[in-house]
Amino acid sequence: MIRILTVLLLSALALPGLAQTPDKLGPGDAVHVTVFQQPDLTTDARVNESGGIAMPLVGQVKIGGQTTSEAAGTIAEALKSGGFLKAPQVAVALTTVRSRQVSMLGLIMHPGRYPLEEAHTRMPDLIAAAGGIAAGGDETVTVIRDGKAQKVNALAKDFELKGGDTVYVNGAPVFYIYGEVIHAGAYPVKAGMTVMQAISLGGGITPRGSESRIKLRRSGANGGSVEFDVTPVTQVMPNDVIVVKEALF
Repeated sequence: MIRILTVLLLSALALPGLAQTPDKLGPGDAVHVTVFQQPDLTTDARVNESGGIAMPLVGQVKIGGQTTSEAAGTIAEALKSGGFLKAPQVAVALTTVRSRQVSMLGLIMHPGRYPLEEAHTRMPDLIAAAGGIAAGGDETVTVIRDGKAQKVNALAKDFELKGGDTVYVNGAPVFYIYGEVIHAGAYPVKAGMTVMQAISLGGGITPRGSESRIKLRRSGANGGSVEFDVTPVTQVMPNDVIVVKEALF
């Protein structure tokens, strides 16, 4: 009974303000280890790439992939089996989370590494934490996980991020419009966009332009390009070049 009360007291009081977490420990995480009634064994350590930490007396103890409770048991067993303590009472608290981080790169307002502070972090939450997608960024982002890339919508609330993920915000696909339009240049293309909608983004046709003389250049299958006449309802694709020509009369 005394031993049970000691463990409970240690869990509740020994590490005020530090996190006991069900999440698995990983490389880069920092932990605070307390051995009850053994102040010389109390230590702060960082989990190395092999999943281990350096403990007084016993040396390297592998705790990577364990929860803080499991890590406490592993350290206690190492102290006991090494003959240093008969019944060690150990508590482990996570002080800095680095293994559960996601890298945000590309056209994001504040690129960098962001911690997954909740067990289930969704894509929109992380993008918001990074300041949102920068001008010209695509709403379809690339997530690299375990060396494999996948496309994910930036607003996908059903996609759960994991530690070690890299989220890359690509440039949004664009089309180009030239000729007799108010503002020629490159503009983002949306799914289902028509030529008339594209022209409106360019400010509309100038008084000298003709709605019946609109050409579209599109990349062909052989790497070249093809040019053809279009109507206002023709759908626009990424990298299309729209040319509004001058009216004949």
